[in-house]
Amino acid sequence: MQLRIPEGGIPGGGRDGAAGAPSDAGEPEGSGSSGGSPAVSPGSRASRRAGAGRRRKASRPVFVARVVAVAVVAGSWVRRVRPRYPRPGRVGWRRWVPSWRQAGGAVLASFGLGFLSLGFAYAVTDIPENLNTYATQQDNVYFWADGTPMARTGWVQRQAVELEDVPEDVRWAVLAAENESFYSDPGISFKGLSRAVFRTLGQGSTQGGSTITQQYVKNVYLSQEQTYSRKFTEAMMALKLDNKMSKDEILEGYLNTSWFGRGTYGIQRAAQAYYGKDVSGLNASEAAFLASLLKGAGLYDPTLSANNRARAVERWRWTLDRMVEIGKLSPEERAGYRTFPKPLESNPLYNTGEQSDYLVELATQYAKKTAHISDKDFDRGGYQIYTTFDKKRVDQLTKAVNKARDEARKKNPVAAKHVHYGAASVAADGRILAIHGGPDHRKQGYNESNATTVRAGSAFQPFVYAAALEHGVRKSRDGAPEPVTGETLYTGDDKVPVTTPEGPYWDRSGRKVAAKNDGGRSYGQISLHRALALSVNTTFMQLGMDTGLDKVRATARAAGLLPSSLGAQVPALSAGSSTPSAIRMAGGYATFAAEGRHTEPYAILKVTRNGHEVAADVPGARRAVDVETAAAVQSALTDAFRTAHPEAAAAAGGAVAGKVGTTEDDTAAWYVGTEKKVSTAVVVYRIDLAKSLEPLPLEGLGGTASDSVPYGIWARALGHAG
Repeated sequence: MQLRIPEGGIPGGGRDGAAGAPSDAGEPEGSGSSGGSPAVSPGSRASRRAGAGRRRKASRPVFVARVVAVAVVAGSWVRRVRPRYPRPGRVGWRRWVPSWRQAGGAVLASFGLGFLSLGFAYAVTDIPENLNTYATQQDNVYFWADGTPMARTGWVQRQAVELEDVPEDVRWAVLAAENESFYSDPGISFKGLSRAVFRTLGQGSTQGGSTITQQYVKNVYLSQEQTYSRKFTEAMMALKLDNKMSKDEILEGYLNTSWFGRGTYGIQRAAQAYYGKDVSGLNASEAAFLASLLKGAGLYDPTLSANNRARAVERWRWTLDRMVEIGKLSPEERAGYRTFPKPLESNPLYNTGEQSDYLVELATQYAKKTAHISDKDFDRGGYQIYTTFDKKRVDQLTKAVNKARDEARKKNPVAAKHVHYGAASVAADGRILAIHGGPDHRKQGYNESNATTVRAGSAFQPFVYAAALEHGVRKSRDGAPEPVTGETLYTGDDKVPVTTPEGPYWDRSGRKVAAKNDGGRSYGQISLHRALALSVNTTFMQLGMDTGLDKVRATARAAGLLPSSLGAQVPALSAGSSTPSAIRMAGGYATFAAEGRHTEPYAILKVTRNGHEVAADVPGARRAVDVETAAAVQSALTDAFRTAHPEAAAAAGGAVAGKVGTTEDDTAAWYVGTEKKVSTAVVVYRIDLAKSLEPLPLEGLGGTASDSVPYGIWARALGHAG
C-alpha cells in the first residue's frame, strides 16, 4: 500500500530530536487516498498492527547487514589464507610453497572434517539385532558313561559356555595374549589401528590392530574379508558395542565364537578337541597354549609340523610371561609351568561313522524322548548328552562281532553277504551299556540291536515259565488255577499235539497244532526247571496254553518286551513267535537278574544345554514278577548255562546264567545270558535288505547247539572265550 504525506508534513517533523514521534493533533499516519480512509486512532488494533509491521520491516536491514559483514570478514580471511600461486615476492621453488598460516589452516580443516566424518559415521552405524546365524550355530556333544567325549553332531563344532564357567586363568591367558587392556580400552585401539594401516599400506592387506571387541564384532556381525571398508565398519561397531554391552558379555561372546582349529569354535570345544576335557578343567599352562591358536591354528597346532611346534612353544612361554607381567600369574605359579602341555594328537570328537553313529542315533532318540526336546530345538545344537554307554564293553562287543563276521565270510561268502548281528548289553537297573548296530552306519543305517525283525524262538521260554509260576495252570475250563513249581512234570516228547480242556487245538487250516523239539528229540516226562535248561519246545507250548496266553503276553510285557513285538495270542506265542529286539531281550532277562524288578532300558544319564541341566524323565524300577519267580527262572537259566558250557560255568564260579534260542525255520539264532547283573543278548540272522525284511535261512551261519555262533560272540564279549 502506498503512503501519502499530508500537506502539512509529518506531525512533529519540524521539532528537533522528535522527528517521527506520535502527535496528538493532525491526521493520523496511514490516512491517505482521495476517497479518504477511516481514521485510525493511536493505540487501536490497526495502529498496533501498523506499528508491528514497521518494526519487522526495520529489522531486515540489520540482519542483512550482519550477514554481509560476516561474509566480508570471511572473504577477507579466505583471501588472506588461500594459496596464491605463484606466491608474490618469492622466487624459485619458494613461490609454490604455502605459508605457515595456509598450511596450518589446511591441517585444522582436515582434522575438523575428519572428526565430523567420524561423528557422522558413529551416529549412522547400527548394531544388528540378530547375530550372524553361523556364529550362533552349535553342535551336540555325546559322552561315554565315564564322562569322556564320544562323538558330536552338527555342522559347526561349537559349544557355548557362560563366562562364570571359564576359569580366571583361562580368561587372562587369552587377554594377555590378545588384548591385555581389554577392560580399560574403549573397544578399539588407536595405536593398533594405526599399526594396521601402516601394515596395510606396506603389504596390501589389512591385518593386526584389532581389540577383542573388534574381533568379536568381526566374528558375529561381519565377514572375514580383508578390506578397508570392513575394517572401518568393524571399528565403528566396536565403539558402539562397547557402550551397549558390558565387558564380561563381550568377552564371553568372544570366547564362544573364536576359531581354534581342528574344526572347532569356542573355548569349550577347543578344550575338548586339544585336551579331551571341559574348559573348567584347564589350567593356566593349557590355556596359554589355546590362546596361541587365536593367532592362527594352522601355524600353532604342534601336531601339524615341527615348525608349528616351535612357534607354539615360543608363544606359550610368551603368554605365560605376559600373565606374570600384568599381575595375573605369580612368579611361583609360572615356575611350575616349565613343560609344554602337549595336546592330543587328534580331535577325539570326530565321528568314526562306524559304531559311534549307531550309539549317537540311539542316544538321540532317548534324549529327545526323555528330555522332551523337539527336533527343531535339538537341531539348533548346544546340547551335551551324557550316555550310559561303556566304551570298554562296546569295543569288546564290536571286536567279538567282527571276528564272527570274518569267520562267516570264510565259511560261506555268498550267504555271509546278508548276515546280520544284533547285540546289546543292559544292566539290571536299565542302563544300556553297549550295543552293536551293524557293520558301518555310513553303509547301513539300519540298527540291528534295536530291530524287531526276527523271532525269539526258544529264547522266549523264560517268560512262559515265569507266567506259569506267577499264575498257575488250569487243566479244566472251570477249574481253579493249580500252582506249579520247577519240579512240576510235563511231557517233553517231540510233536505232541497241543491240547485245551476241550481237546486238541486245531489251527485255521484244520490241522492239529504240535510243537517240535530241536533235532526231533523226545524227553518223556520232564520237570519244568529241566525243560527250560534243555530248551524243550513241546513242554513250553503246552505250558503256555495251560497258563493262559493272555497271561504269557502280560508277563512278557511286564518284563520289558514291547507290545508291538509280541506275537499273536495263539500257541505259537509260547514257541517264540514274538520279534523282540536285542535291547529288549537283554532287558527282559535283566528283570530276572534284578529279582523280578524291571526298569525300562535307557541310554541317557543326563542332558545339559550350555552347562545347564535339562529336566528329563528318569525311568524307575517296578515289580514285574515275584522275587521267588525271578529266582526260579534265574536258577533254571544258570543250569542251562552249566549244562551247555560246563567248563565256562566252572571258570565263572556259578555267577553266569543264560540259554540258547533257535527257531523252527532256522531264520534266527540267539544267545541271552546274564553275568554280574548285566544281561547281554546276541542274535544272528539273514536278511537281504535290498529286497525285503523277510528273514532268510541261516544256512549254517548260526552254528550248532554245541557250537553256537551267538554264544561265541557273547562269550568273547564278556571275556569268556578267545
